[in-house]
Amino acid sequence: QVQLAESGGGLVQAGGSLRLSCAASGRTFPASAMGWFRQSPGKEREFVAVLRWSSTNVNYADSVMGRFTMSKESAKKIVYLQMNNLKPEDTATYYCASALPRLGRAPTMAREFDYWGQGTQVTVSS
Repeated sequence: QVQLAESGGGLVQAGGSLRLSCAASGRTFPASAMGWFRQSPGKEREFVAVLRWSSTNVNYADSVMGRFTMSKESAKKIVYLQMNNLKPEDTATYYCASALPRLGRAPTMAREFDYWGQGTQVTVSS
């Protein structure tokens, strides 16, 4: 089992920045993937970014490319999502997720992830 705990959400004006954190505990593996998703009311959960503990590669959704940066502190089992130049359309509940090791590309679909945090709200005012 893996437990995930997000923090760092809040209210920010358009153009501002926030940093989300996600602390993982329990049984994680070097090849596990860690992802960020977001969901707004009435919409499906949307992929934001993903990385593996054992890799330096990070994949991003087109909508956040160049504005968001996902990073990690592997020794502490913490991943971060630095969000810059925030827009009102970034308003959502942001979720951290963990996927067990699998072959092939890093997961980007919600159904490919096995564990989820409780979510943290990000609200961007115009």
